Amino acid sequence: MKNDEIINSFGTRDELNPKIWDNNDTLNKEVREKLLAVATEFIDFLGVPILVGDIIFTGSLANYNWSKYSDVDLHVVADFNQFSDDLLPLYQELFKVKKTLFNTDHDIKIFGYDVELYVQDSNEAHFSSGVYSVLNDEWDNKPKKENVKIDKNLIRQKSNQWMEIIDTALDAASDVTADDAREILKKCKNKLKKYRTCGLEKEGEYSDENLVFKVLRRNGYIEKLMNFENDVVDKELSL
Repeated sequence: MKNDEIINSFGTRDELNPKIWDNNDTLNKEVREKLLAVATEFIDFLGVPILVGDIIFTGSLANYNWSKYSDVDLHVVADFNQFSDDLLPLYQELFKVKKTLFNTDHDIKIFGYDVELYVQDSNEAHFSSGVYSVLNDEWDNKPKKENVKIDKNLIRQKSNQWMEIIDTALDAASDVTADDAREILKKCKNKLKKYRTCGLEKEGEYSDENLVFKVLRRNGYIEKLMNFENDVVDKELSL
């Protein structure tokens, strides 16, 4: 089963990905140049003036827990205090939409790994133990090899439970009005977000909660949940 394959990919490696990193320490020069070019393209795509503080590479490919399921997580970091309180919600929504559009419309890969863009508020909590400044070509937070014990049976059990929760929410949302469906989906998404955040705050990226979230993201259940709301809206607006 796909879930078993995903869960078996969890764990740590003896070295950082050698295609991405030179001497297990410095970002490959060609990779860095490509990532800077991608980030520049994304910033232009945002279409609004924004003061960028940094461009960072984070996630499992900037750590020892990389696998074939990893993405190149490229974050454009900006201090959101540069926006007025009145306009901040509009900018946040714009960045969310632009991120989705850019990642959907482009198929950018670094040695076969998808590049995923995101606008990150410099004031928000970030829980990754591997953070590399592409802009400054240095580690902001250098990862360390850890002897991590993962309870795969527990991850499998919790993943199955969350799949049932999501399926139940989608079934319930399919039999009610559009407004009620949105509320059901919102509660489910918020519950899942809180579940993952609590794990990250408590035990970091190797927490059971974060690994369960990764299973759901990699097996398509997160996408299934996110897309269902669009289906509800489409149905409501159609004759």
